[in-house]
Amino acid sequence: MNTPKQLGFQFPAEWEKHAATWLSYPHNEVSFPGKIDSIYPSYFEFIKQITKGEHVHLNVKNEIMKTKVENQISKYGVDKSKVTIHLFPNNDGWTRDHGPAFVVNKKEKKKSIVKWQYNAWGDKYPYDLDNKIPFLIADYLKLPLFETPIIMEGGSVDFNGKGTLLTTTSCLLHENRNPSLNQAQIEQYLLDYYGVEQILWLGEGITGDDTNGHIDDLTRFVSEDTVITMVEHVKADENYKPLQENLEKLKKMRLLNGKQLNILDIPMPSPVIYEDTRLPASYANFYICNSAVIVPTFGCPEDIKAIDILSQHFKDRPVVGLDSFDIIWGFGSFHCLSQQEPAI
Repeated sequence: MNTPKQLGFQFPAEWEKHAATWLSYPHNEVSFPGKIDSIYPSYFEFIKQITKGEHVHLNVKNEIMKTKVENQISKYGVDKSKVTIHLFPNNDGWTRDHGPAFVVNKKEKKKSIVKWQYNAWGDKYPYDLDNKIPFLIADYLKLPLFETPIIMEGGSVDFNGKGTLLTTTSCLLHENRNPSLNQAQIEQYLLDYYGVEQILWLGEGITGDDTNGHIDDLTRFVSEDTVITMVEHVKADENYKPLQENLEKLKKMRLLNGKQLNILDIPMPSPVIYEDTRLPASYANFYICNSAVIVPTFGCPEDIKAIDILSQHFKDRPVVGLDSFDIIWGFGSFHCLSQQEPAI
């Protein structure tokens, strides 16, 4: 079978126009112990912001949950005409990782879905329902689907839309993902199924990240040749060393055209700790939708700095800070919760 790359497909940059955003409704109390109800004001504000510029598809577990979500849509003032609810059962809400990877062939104006295998970050949580979500979405949209045999999560990769993919060794080479594959073999799958030409590797992730170091908590492309990257200025902080090492790696990287990356530093938020647990709070977990760049905030002095830095770069859409203090208790934020469906 031909790979997506051989057929002219590639994964576009997140800032390119979306047809819609896909979400899986977070309902698992195990993911947000003691806080499941407190996440919904921010969650539905997230949906409200997205629907200013695109449609939202929301996967729910059953009819009872569908009724609950319909009531919440009304309660939180979301335009219900901009939301389609699907009875696509899910274990959890982290659509970035279990949802489909949409690839496009721009010349032929075609769209397809890549279905990576998903094991909930190394069999940490139940995932039987989540692993079926891409099949359900492909069937609903009547799109062809390419299924791969390897474990891969959307939060572990980031793209500039011009042939370059950014990821981390701490996640993709972890023994709980694809222990039978070496780095070169994993790279080949990335090249073939995401339709890219180049893989750039960073190292370790931030403290509290139970994904083993997803790139969307560390470093993100904001244009073809520019990245934002998280830095920690307190030398005694446990994130200081790994983030400095990643910064040094970024400085040495070259794009396909030989250019260095433009690097914008964003300071880490002050430590967010709940029930004696250091949480993976990071401004890099923003989501770029058609109408805005939605940035998680944590009630820290650094919130304003992060929004300001991103606002200086994104001139075509507003940068909106949105409270993620309760959501981050689930070890993820707005980028983790969402998956864009590109327009063609």
